[in-house]
Amino acid sequence: MKFSKYNEFDRLEIEALFTRTFSDSEGEPEGKLIGHLVHKLMNGSKTDDIFGFIAAEQGQIVGCIFFTRLSFGSPIKAFMLSPVAIETDHQGKGIGQKLINIGIKRLRELGVEFIFTYGDPNYYSKVGFEHVAQEVAEAPFKLAHPEGWLGQSLDGGSLELPLGQACCVEAFNDPQYW
Repeated sequence: MKFSKYNEFDRLEIEALFTRTFSDSEGEPEGKLIGHLVHKLMNGSKTDDIFGFIAAEQGQIVGCIFFTRLSFGSPIKAFMLSPVAIETDHQGKGIGQKLINIGIKRLRELGVEFIFTYGDPNYYSKVGFEHVAQEVAEAPFKLAHPEGWLGQSLDGGSLELPLGQACCVEAFNDPQYW
């Protein structure tokens, strides 16, 4: 398995991976929705607002994650991990966790202070995420599942300080994703 940063030449393959993976797990409408989100993320985000990492096996991309910038009313450096896709027949092998840890390491090297995600607490707690109260760091939109708003400090700082409401990159600026 080879792990690396994504590049623009991989965009079509990455979009297809997300569409296929989310269609398999959540149904075709969700697959199309997330595929479109990934298209917007890769084509509409500023270079320093997005980081993507891929896992490839025998030249085929089997996993991908993205981190995009979050901004708050205070001058902190924060990113959001989302979305994550691992090819259905490669799930359960630790690929997602490996990609997440690679991304966290890179963001820490860049001085990012906090990362957040919106997802399954049981899965993301395995890579250091814990629940974040809306009073501490409010998600960009009202959450359908507030228990899924998770975060971690990358610099040893506290997630107890009120950060205010997060603002996300344009691709996520839609309540249907929240």
